Amino acid sequence: MFVKQLLPAFVAIGSVAAQTSTCTVSTTTVNSQADATKLADCDTVKGSVVVGTTAGDINLDGPKEITGDFKVLNNGAISQISSSSLEKVGGAFTMTNVTKLNTINFSSLTSVQSLSWQSLTGINSVTLGPLREADSVIISDTFLNNLDAFNLSTVKVLNLNNNRRLVKISNSLKSLSDFLNIQANGLNLEVEFPDLIWIANMTVANVTKFSIPSLKVVNGSARFDSNFFTSFSAPNLTKTESGDISFVGNAKLQNMTFPKLTAIGGGLLVANNTGLDKIDAFNKLETVGGAVKLRGNFTDVSFPELDVVKGAFDVSSTADIDEACDKLKELAPRSQGGSGNIQGTWACTSNNSKANEDTDSSTSAGGSSGGSNGSNDENGAAGIAFNAALLGLVGVAAFASAL
Repeated sequence: MFVKQLLPAFVAIGSVAAQTSTCTVSTTTVNSQADATKLADCDTVKGSVVVGTTAGDINLDGPKEITGDFKVLNNGAISQISSSSLEKVGGAFTMTNVTKLNTINFSSLTSVQSLSWQSLTGINSVTLGPLREADSVIISDTFLNNLDAFNLSTVKVLNLNNNRRLVKISNSLKSLSDFLNIQANGLNLEVEFPDLIWIANMTVANVTKFSIPSLKVVNGSARFDSNFFTSFSAPNLTKTESGDISFVGNAKLQNMTFPKLTAIGGGLLVANNTGLDKIDAFNKLETVGGAVKLRGNFTDVSFPELDVVKGAFDVSSTADIDEACDKLKELAPRSQGGSGNIQGTWACTSNNSKANEDTDSSTSAGGSSGGSNGSNDENGAAGIAFNAALLGLVGVAAFASAL
C-alpha cells in the first residue's frame, strides 16, 4: 500500500523535473524532426540551435527559451517551422536564404535579442506571440505582405527593404534609438507610426504615405528620397538634435508642413521635388546648424523666423525667384550686404535650367548642407533616382555590422 501511494508522487515529481529541465549544449544542430523531438523535455536550451541545410519541416515544441541563437541558413528543403512553446530567444533569430519556407508559426514567441530574416522568398504566413521585445529587426527580400506579428514599442534598428508584397506598415513603436530604414518594398506602401515620439535616424524611400503625427525629436538625420507621397507633415516635430533633414527626388510631393520645427542641428536639403512649387514649410524655423541647399521648380521661398544659419545658404530654381532672392538676401553675410544671420556664404539664382540636377549636399556657395547625400541621377523626379534593390542590400550589411 505504501508503495502504491508513493508511486504517483514520484511520477508527478519526475514530470515537473522534466518540464523545468535545462539542457546545456553550446550548439544543437537539428537535421530532422527526430533531432527536434530530443529537445521536447528541455524547458530551457542553454546554447544555440541551428537547423541543418537539408532539414525538412520542423516542429520545436517543448523549449520555452533558447538562451543563444536560433538559426536557419541556406536551407532549400524546409517549408514549415513552428513551436507553440518557445517564448524567448536570448540571441539572434536568423533565417537567411530559406527559399521554400512558407509558414512560420511561433505563437508564444514575444522576445528576441535580434531578428534577421533575409531572402525568404516563399514566405506568406507568419505567426508570432506577437513579438514585443527586440533590439534589432531586419526583414529583407521576403514575400511578406504584412507585419501584424510584430508589436514593438522600442527598438534600436528597424530595417525593412525589398519586401515586394509589403504594402502596409502600421506599428505602435514609440522610440527608435539607432536606425529606421524603409525602402524598395511594395508599390503604394503606406507607413503609419502613430505613437512614435523619438527617433535617432531615418531613411525612407519608395513610400506612398508616411505618417508620424506624434514625432517630436529626431536625434540624428531624417532623409526622404524618391517617395510617391503628395504631401508630408510632421505636425509635432520640434527639432533635430545633430543631423539633417533631406527631401530629394520626391516627384509627386506638392506640399510639406513642419509647423513646430524651430531647430535643425545639421543641414537642410530640398532638391529635385519637381511638383513642389513653394518652399514655405518652415515658418517657425529659427536655427540651422549646417547649410541650407534648395533646388527645384519652386516660384517662392520663405523662412520668416530664420535667425541663424551656421553654414552656407544656397538656393536655385528653374523658375523666376528674383523676388524671393531679394527677401532672402536680407539674411546674407554682412560682406554680401545682409544682416549676417547666415554665417556662411549666400547664393540665390533664378531660371537655372539645371537646378534639379544638383542634388548632393555640397553648396555652390561653399560648405555643405550636412551629412545627407542626395542622388545625382536626373531621373530622380520619376521616383526611381537610385537602384533601390542594391541600396537595400547595402543597407542590410551596414545595419548588420552596426549590431
